[in-house]
Parts: sequence; structure tokens; C-alpha cells
Amino acid sequence: MALTHAYHLDFPELQQEINGYPLTYLDSAASSLMPESVIETINQYHRTAHANVHRGVHTLSQTATDDYELTRDRVQALIGAAQREEIIFTYGATDSINLVAQTWGKVHLSKGDAILITEMEHHANIVPWQQIAQEKGCVIHKVPITQKGEIDQDAYQRLLAQEPVKVVALIHASNALGTVNPVKEMITQAHDQGAIVMLDGAQSAPHFTVDMQDLDCDFYSFSAHKLCGPTGFGILYGKMEHLESMPPFRGGGSMIEHVAIESSTYQRPPLRFEPGTPAIAAGIGFGAAIDYMMDIGMETIASIEHELLIEAQSRLEKLPKTTIIGSPSERIAVLPLHFEGIHPYDMGMFLDRRGVAVRTGHHCAQPLIEYYQLPGTVRCSLTFYNTVEDIDRFISAIEEGLEFFS
Repeated sequence: MALTHAYHLDFPELQQEINGYPLTYLDSAASSLMPESVIETINQYHRTAHANVHRGVHTLSQTATDDYELTRDRVQALIGAAQREEIIFTYGATDSINLVAQTWGKVHLSKGDAILITEMEHHANIVPWQQIAQEKGCVIHKVPITQKGEIDQDAYQRLLAQEPVKVVALIHASNALGTVNPVKEMITQAHDQGAIVMLDGAQSAPHFTVDMQDLDCDFYSFSAHKLCGPTGFGILYGKMEHLESMPPFRGGGSMIEHVAIESSTYQRPPLRFEPGTPAIAAGIGFGAAIDYMMDIGMETIASIEHELLIEAQSRLEKLPKTTIIGSPSERIAVLPLHFEGIHPYDMGMFLDRRGVAVRTGHHCAQPLIEYYQLPGTVRCSLTFYNTVEDIDRFISAIEEGLEFFS
């Protein structure tokens, strides 16, 4: 069975106790852990090649540059981009979306244009569009969701056809529900109406194979720290035709061709959007994280996580006073839970006392949580380094919590 594996042994952080209990880490949707190979790669950079990139002719600078730029090639292969120059290094998925809103949006949005935002979006794919809409005089329309936790496709098509929609802000897989949306069809429908799609891939890239050529999205964002990499590093994929039309987001060194006191000219993508000294160690570490995950294989990762999801879901459904929120036809291994009569923060703190790490609250998806009229949920998010033993400890801790709060 796919559930029988030893990947958890690759992660030093899992080899510890919390409050006297073995750590049961069920919060990978917030941030995944880093395997030893990634930690060692980052340490090796600091020990042997800590130098700036893109700037020096000396050996250390060239070594750092080669290792850093190799990550761009790895990302291209991971997501199936047509060319490496379509891969922009950012500080995270949120930074990536802000870059698009503040550059593509400033050039292409006008007063009266419509932006569609789905009700299940992460705040990172809501607030940047609100900001540019206020600046440019655009209107924002909400694409509602259903009780199952899926986007209302009929409403989506009606909204697309109503007025000149320029942008669709669309999450690939929901961080709060786990819902995997039919994004390929939705992207095609948006393009048919002349709109571009900003696809939030923060919860899809870590869990299954994604292919930019197949999806045909205009922009795609994700973060290294959700793919076994370090924090502070992210990716923006953009079709070259869009990137070349966009002005720089920030100014500084590296992103220029020529600087005079009166004016400057800028590099082509991707360097146009990467001023200053980047997060070099994080970028190199992310390259090692991609290698680690690709060695396992995204299909293997998806298979393990699906089996863990089925195991956890079947056992949670048997517990009293416990409801899994949403029942989408397809979901990643994310299970949002409501416990009758128990505030999610209280249950989350109780679980922590038993060594179980989960996320509680609205998960940066307040419109979605408000739709379900809840104060928040307890979110269990599983990934390939979790085990059946983790689920055993999780269920046992919940049973103790239900008894404690009864």
C-alpha cells in the first residue's frame, strides 16, 4: 500500500516530542516541513558559496549564480512552463499576485472593467485586486460557492457574460476546504470572454502534477515553503506575452539595462521583476526541495495523500459531534472540522497539548468561513510524509477533547 513508507524519517522536525507526545504535524497547508537534504543544501551554501548572484566574475559568485539559476530550470520542469524566462522569483505567492495586480493591472485595467473573485479565494487573491480596483475604478463581482464547497459554475458563466470582465481571480485548490476546482474549463470560459486568469496554485503545486501548457492559465503563483522548501521565496509564472507588457513592480539594481539620472531602461523578463539582492539561500534551497519531491514523484505524492485523506475522513465521520465542512467531488488532503459546542481555538489548543499541530480559524478565507456561518474551523492538512500513526494519534486526541469539553 502507498501508506506504507518512511518519508517521515527524512524530516528532522518530526523526530521530536511536543508536550511529552510525539509530534503529529497536520498543518502542511500552512507550511510544509523541510527534509534534511534541503536543510543541508542551504547550510552548504552558507558554508562554501555565500556570495551575491548575477554580479561577480569570481568563483563564489559564479557558483552561487549557477545554483540559484538552476532553480529556475527546475521550476520550469515542475510546472511545464514553455520557457525559463516565464518564471519570476518573488518572496511568496502573495507577493506574486501583488506583482500581477500592480503591473498588469495598471496597464490593462480601466474604469468600469469587472474583476471576478470567487468566494473561496485566499485573502492573497482578493485584497490585491481590491486595491487596484479602487485605484482604477473597476468593479468586483463575487462568484458564489455551493454548500458542497464548490464554485457555482452556473453563476460563474452568467457573471462572465454580463459585462466586460478583465480578470478572474481563481484558486486551484482551496486551502480552507481542500476543494480542487475545474480550473481548466473555467480558464477556457474566461478566455472566451476576453478575460485573463490569475490562478492561485499555492495548494495545487505541492500535491499533484500541474502543467501550464495544459491549463493555459495566464498567471500562476505558489510558495516554496509549501513544497518542502524555505520561507520567503515564491514563484510567479506568466505567459511571456503578458510579462513583456508589464512595467517593473520595484526598481533597483539588476533589473535595468541602462541608468541615467534622467531615466532608465529595463531588462526583459524575468530580471525586470527581480531587483536587488534576492533570497539566494532560499532559492537554492527550493531547488533542492523540488529535486526531493520530483525524486519521489508527484504521482506517488498524490497517491499517498489520497489514501491518507480517505483513511482520515472515514474515521472522522464516525466521531460524535464532529462535522467535516464541505463535500466537494474532488479535494486535496485537507479536512476542515466543526465540533458541536466547541470553539475551534479551544479544540486546537487541546490538540496541541497532545502534540497535534493543526490550524484553527478562518485560514485567510473569511468570506468562505462566513458563508458557512462558523467562527472558524479546525483544519487537518495531510501530506506525503504523514502516516497512519499520525491519524491514529489525531483521532485519539479528538476523542479526548470531545470528552474533556462535554
